Amino acid sequence: MNKHYFPRIAMMVMTGVIAVGLNAERHTTTLNEGWQFTKGVPSADTQWQNVRIPHDWAIYGPFDRNNDLQVVAVEQNGETEKTEKTGRTGGLPFIGKGSYRTVIDVPDTTGRALTLVFDGAMSNAHVKVNGKELAYWPYGYNSFYVDITDAVHPGKNDVEVDLENFERASRWYPGAGLYRNVHLVNTDKVHIPVWGTYVTTPKVTKDYASVRLEVKIAGLNDGQKAMVATEILSPAGDVVAKNSSEFVYHGQKDFQNFLVNRPELWSPKLPKLYTARTTVSVDGKVVDSYDTRFGIRSIEYVPEKGFFLNGELTKFRGVCNHHDLGPLGAAVNRSALRHQIELLKDMGVNAIRTSHNMPAPELVELCDEMGVMLMIEPFDDWSFRPKSPNGYGSYFNEWAERDITNMVEHYRNSPSVVMWSIGNEVPSQWGPGGVKELAMLQDLVHKLDPTRPVTCGMDQIRAVLDNGFAAALDIPGFNYKPQFYEEAYEKLPQKLILGSETASTVSSRGVYHFPIEFKEHNHVTHPDHQSSSYDNESCIWSNTPDIDFAMDDDKDYVIGQFVWTGFDYLGEPSPYDTDAWPNHSSVFGIIDLASLPKDRYYLYRSKWNEESPTLHILPHWNWKGREGKVTPIFVYTSYPKAELFINGKSQGVREKNDSTYQNRYRLMWNETVYEPGEVKVVAYDDNGNAVAEESIKTAGKPHHFVVTPNRESLKADGDDLVYFTVQVADKNGNIVPTDDRLVKFKVDGAGAFEATANGDPTCLLPFQNPEMKLFSGAATAIARSGKTPGTLRFRVTAKGVAPAEVEIPVR
Repeated sequence: MNKHYFPRIAMMVMTGVIAVGLNAERHTTTLNEGWQFTKGVPSADTQWQNVRIPHDWAIYGPFDRNNDLQVVAVEQNGETEKTEKTGRTGGLPFIGKGSYRTVIDVPDTTGRALTLVFDGAMSNAHVKVNGKELAYWPYGYNSFYVDITDAVHPGKNDVEVDLENFERASRWYPGAGLYRNVHLVNTDKVHIPVWGTYVTTPKVTKDYASVRLEVKIAGLNDGQKAMVATEILSPAGDVVAKNSSEFVYHGQKDFQNFLVNRPELWSPKLPKLYTARTTVSVDGKVVDSYDTRFGIRSIEYVPEKGFFLNGELTKFRGVCNHHDLGPLGAAVNRSALRHQIELLKDMGVNAIRTSHNMPAPELVELCDEMGVMLMIEPFDDWSFRPKSPNGYGSYFNEWAERDITNMVEHYRNSPSVVMWSIGNEVPSQWGPGGVKELAMLQDLVHKLDPTRPVTCGMDQIRAVLDNGFAAALDIPGFNYKPQFYEEAYEKLPQKLILGSETASTVSSRGVYHFPIEFKEHNHVTHPDHQSSSYDNESCIWSNTPDIDFAMDDDKDYVIGQFVWTGFDYLGEPSPYDTDAWPNHSSVFGIIDLASLPKDRYYLYRSKWNEESPTLHILPHWNWKGREGKVTPIFVYTSYPKAELFINGKSQGVREKNDSTYQNRYRLMWNETVYEPGEVKVVAYDDNGNAVAEESIKTAGKPHHFVVTPNRESLKADGDDLVYFTVQVADKNGNIVPTDDRLVKFKVDGAGAFEATANGDPTCLLPFQNPEMKLFSGAATAIARSGKTPGTLRFRVTAKGVAPAEVEIPVR
């Protein structure tokens, strides 16, 4: 249960040349700088563009209805006739070819082994070194590595990566290019290869834990001896166990056992991490040193009872997330991922499903560090009747085993990973040979990692309950079928049910539609192409959150859920997915594309965050033209009851009750009438004591900006990000929730402007220009730190309101 970090990073960047030193036994260089890029097929006349990796070539746009316009019938949604799915993959220009090139300087190759590691390359990557093609890897989401030892020579070496994205290969925005990091690993000929260790903790108690380390060693001859020594370092860095033994190589792996007394267990609340530091020596000389980060924890899935982490019953309070980072596109950034996790953890999230692809290593590392459990998932199609004609199904038969192997070997040491998924809503659920495909994938995962169970997201409940598909999984995972959980529990042998994908409630931040109606599969569209933030709308296959809460609360055999989705993402703009341009991003998210929480965030927070109380009022109270009209007020709160006041007049007390799913988890005043002024709510505990209050007021004329950064300082590493929430307030400081003016940003000093977004799924303004229209009174601007310490200055201006400026130290 660990994560290998590439140790002892050493890098020098010269003009277009990356130099790799040889002052120690192992060097890992992350190749961020010195790259050039061109769109299309390069020629002698190509004008190359200098870029920094990670790089998503398509996020710069422009948006266009015709980009990857798909004419398709979505079979699993019950569609029988093909229609134009506008914005299905985000309306951005990711289709086509692109090439990257760089130069690496290798001082010496004698007795050395060199490997390029790609965290992800979108997609169909051809890797060439000094003009010789050494590798092809089609799947853009997986990590892979290439042995370049025989292709390099002392001095300068050319590296080129050619990529191509096909149309109709995805159901969402995949990004394009070298959108994740690339590493050069330079080791002795005798070394531990990429992902070459495997740590398990066979016995875990409060008093002690047994640890087993399996090690691959490359470069030894048959019968050759090596000394393998490992120290186990505690979270504080102290040596708590060690083992040293001679290894005689005959093609097998080495292993070592350890006992750690009084272990500090990994959990979401206390994510304690250990390190196994392994050195390999040959003839008395250390030839390699390799750090393996891991956690000590136990997981158990007990029929009828649920999931136990370190012996404690734990429900998954999870979200599904796509890989894009909103206005940053697919280009991975650790700071942006950390910001996402911080928002989710404050909501009470304890788990993430990497839907529907392998994650970036940075996400897994952060989940290890910050305490978030993971279900890692590889792909969205198998071989039978692929949902995307040019997607993963087209090379499943040839590549699935290699992709699964890389995925599991890469992440099986991470304590955050508690479950593997082998697919999502694959048509093989009902197709011929589907159970055989399932068994092949599940058996492979079990072989690579017997410590964690396997699930699969299933949506065709009638088929999978009848054909043996659901019964063949370790853990049956159901997408949007809470009303069938009891039937599945009675029929299936596992006696456990997972909500692998739940809710798919749709809402646009700060937008409310009248009248309000709750019903099963409340699929509605509106002239403004937005969905209501009363959280009462869904799609034809989905539901609002309340029934999923009830299943978690009432059924011991339900081990929890993963909500679709934590964040809005580019593509899949349901319910505005059919000839509904300019919609081009989802509205499923609990948090919008600009990383701004919607009202729904507080509904989940009121249920999931047990450390901090929640009291949230909706809608806003600026409704010019609705005077005297019924305007319902909802309160999302962790308290059992509350009293509502409008301009000091009580609207009565509401208490959570079991009369409907909604009344069980929301407080609702459905007959309140709008009048400008103040809305106040007073919350009461179980004994009737007033314990908290919250209020909102009708805002007056816009007066000045309010800017809220998510960080107090940044690192001077060129990669750290700060998110500025930009809003307009009246002269009394009341936020104006309806303002939609165009605002302009300026960043100078020790940083630069990076991107902006407003969360509007119909907005076609580019993310990279330093201006954006407010949507429902807010927008986000993102700035990147420089590499020199100083002060980053952010300024926002617009016509008609006073400007604002914020300074952030960069250290």
